[in-house]
Amino acid sequence: MSDSPSTIAESKKHGIPAWWVTIFLFWLGWIFMYADRTILNPVMGELEKEFSLSGTQLGILNSVFYFSYALLQVPAGILGDKIGKKKVLVPGFILFGVFTAVTGWAKSWYMLLFSRVVTGAGEGTYYGPQYGLSSEQIPKKYRSLGSAIINSGMAFGIALGLMSSSWLVYEQGYSWRMPFYAMAFPSVLIGLAIWFFVKEKKRVPVTAGGQAVKKSKFSDLLKNRNLLLTYLMVFCSLFGFFVILTWLPYYLQSERGIPGSETGFISSLVAWISIPGALLFSSVSDRLGKRKPLIIILVPVAIISMLSIIWMPSMTGVIVALCVYGLVGKLALDPVLVALVADSVDENNYSTAFGLFNFIGMSSSILAPIIAGAARDITGSLASSFYVSAALLAVGLFGILFLKEKK
Repeated sequence: MSDSPSTIAESKKHGIPAWWVTIFLFWLGWIFMYADRTILNPVMGELEKEFSLSGTQLGILNSVFYFSYALLQVPAGILGDKIGKKKVLVPGFILFGVFTAVTGWAKSWYMLLFSRVVTGAGEGTYYGPQYGLSSEQIPKKYRSLGSAIINSGMAFGIALGLMSSSWLVYEQGYSWRMPFYAMAFPSVLIGLAIWFFVKEKKRVPVTAGGQAVKKSKFSDLLKNRNLLLTYLMVFCSLFGFFVILTWLPYYLQSERGIPGSETGFISSLVAWISIPGALLFSSVSDRLGKRKPLIIILVPVAIISMLSIIWMPSMTGVIVALCVYGLVGKLALDPVLVALVADSVDENNYSTAFGLFNFIGMSSSILAPIIAGAARDITGSLASSFYVSAALLAVGLFGILFLKEKK
């Protein structure tokens, strides 16, 4: 895929390729979006005390965020392809920044729920338009690697959210509200920077031999074999990831006896280790020109590491299992799946295809927190959620065996 003339001219004018700027700002975007998602998790115990919440209610607090987030994926993708991706992405991004502050201000259980619903809706405009824009601009030979660099912002954001929340509340003695205030302002600034500095390619009719080619319908995406199998894999992958993302700090405190001040750092190891893994595996994927072989290697290792988190008797063993999961799990797998989606559809359908991809994936994030919370209430332990996560990964792996792709 070549850059548009306007993109090339802009690159020469400023000396920096426009797609580098795009990668950098979208990387920052994921940092603050994932920081917003994870600052809540280390302080769930504080919320439990202040609002007298049950495990199921804590799960609901996360699930309503992901419900509104997932609900916006497909509409945002379709709208981005119709009116322009930045026109959809930026207002939503600024909205999520504002309501991150509102979450910190909330004085009641219902206000907390409302603020998380709106925050999730704001973040829901990001995924499809963002990967649509980046897939248009990044040269095809760097597609997996470029997506991995952008995706690494998720890892930095997870670490930033977990560590800053633990540090501000448990070491500096601030209220659980402070981390939300700290993340709100820079989030709004990043949204404005994307509006002013990310270049969007002008839409032109697709033609063949001088004749306009009819654009694919939304229903055509649902008939695409490789897309459907990719969507199945991302659903199964994200379920386990969000069990870990939402409940790992709580699990370490309540079932492993780790002090709250240390859970943020230990939980963030998954994110830190995923960065070199994602860059390495995405580079290998681009060189191979195929995605399937890597998926078949990464997922079985992720299954074993997921189970090892609860099987390991010592904390050292748990940390090793978390590191292995970080190396091969969702964050390392995502760039390969993103590239597989881009390989499978026309660029005029990128935003819609990525919106549907993330809607299906994030649907599991709606289920994971509340199922894990309810399981803890029923069984007294979060172990069953890790077993379910491993089983779903096995289902996704089985589906990928039927993937057909050409180099």
